[in-house]
Amino acid sequence: MDCFPEVRTTALQVSRALIVLVLIVICVACGETYRPVAFPITPTPPNPAAAHFALVVNQNGLSNPGTITEIDVSGDSALSVVKVGLGPVHAALTPDGSRVYVANKLEDTISSFLSAPPSSPVVPSTITLPAGSAPVFVDTTQNGTVYVANSGTGTVAEIPTLSNVVSNFVSLGAGAKPIALAETPDGRKLYSVNQGSGTITGINTLDFSVSATIATGTSPAWAVARSDSARVYVLDGGSGTIYAIDTASDSVVSSTGSAGAGANFMFYEKTRNRLYITNPSANTLTILDASTDALNVFAALPVQNPVNVTALPDGSRAYVASATVNGSSVSSQVTVVNASSGTLTGTVISLAAVPAICDPVTTRFRVFVAAAAGSSKVYVSNCDAGSTAIINTLATAGAPPDSLALNLPGPAGNPQPTPSNPNPPPAPQNPVFALTGP
Repeated sequence: MDCFPEVRTTALQVSRALIVLVLIVICVACGETYRPVAFPITPTPPNPAAAHFALVVNQNGLSNPGTITEIDVSGDSALSVVKVGLGPVHAALTPDGSRVYVANKLEDTISSFLSAPPSSPVVPSTITLPAGSAPVFVDTTQNGTVYVANSGTGTVAEIPTLSNVVSNFVSLGAGAKPIALAETPDGRKLYSVNQGSGTITGINTLDFSVSATIATGTSPAWAVARSDSARVYVLDGGSGTIYAIDTASDSVVSSTGSAGAGANFMFYEKTRNRLYITNPSANTLTILDASTDALNVFAALPVQNPVNVTALPDGSRAYVASATVNGSSVSSQVTVVNASSGTLTGTVISLAAVPAICDPVTTRFRVFVAAAAGSSKVYVSNCDAGSTAIINTLATAGAPPDSLALNLPGPAGNPQPTPSNPNPPPAPQNPVFALTGP
């Protein structure tokens, strides 16, 4: 039995009156117009990996600072041009793509700067090496440390990216002239390719100690690490022998001379687990199966004067850059390879035919090829042409796949007099190396 019916009735009436009053206030405040409450929805940000870029190292004669050009992959345009040191020859990116390191051979320095396109001119940090170092190669598979091969002093330098100051040097022994480096993807081992001594030096990255010195022919030229970090492959240019080194024991487990004497460059393609080796002396491209230590030949292809090679990350095709010198002129081209079948596609892309002007002392590669992370573009730095060729790997409006999109001129450089033309106008700088971001 309800003992307080009058109280409950009164409370109910009061509640109803309050509700009506609140509704009246809302209507008056809104001008008697219903206005729904809008909650903003933040859109999903774009994937940062889609903003791919390429970097090109440009020389500017023997007495003028060179530059780095950053190219937007999607727009085929220069995002920035950064002045570096004298005689830049090689560059590397930290794995996250955030910082660039450039080896300036002619002034014994390393230039370092952030890769993000700046809103104002970039002034790189300069890391000074001992006089006569002649740095020629920069390498890293970790964001915290970068390594430098110093061909002049026979050393490898360790540079923590946090401080950008050299923390350690490793001496590679009598006669050693390091010309290339290969760090395992797990960041535990670094290998230095030493011309002069015919060896490769294994270095423990944890304490920067030498783990082994391994004999690898008479003229080791290049090295690459397998994606599982279990093997490093070394190319000896004198014999064309490829050595497979077990990174756990630092011992040679197999070798093959399949590439032929005169081979100069090797590329590891991780999608299909293969090695691509160029040989300009024999006019060949050799493809090896790296899934076993037998290193069986998958294909041997005729390619005119190949200088180096790259492969698309999607594993579909490889691109071989060639340069042919005829007297005082040089012509360049790119030959396309079907990576699945190991055959030539029949596409040969002509790039330029120009006077031969590049200095072989400071230029290791007259042309150098690199593939964009998204597999949509291929870039070829062309030293003699003073430009970088951009190749569309996909079909575009009015053009089939694997077509030359444009030759992007290098930054304006200082005039370079010749005996026949002592007062020339400013010429483009000379691209000598290309690499791509993640």
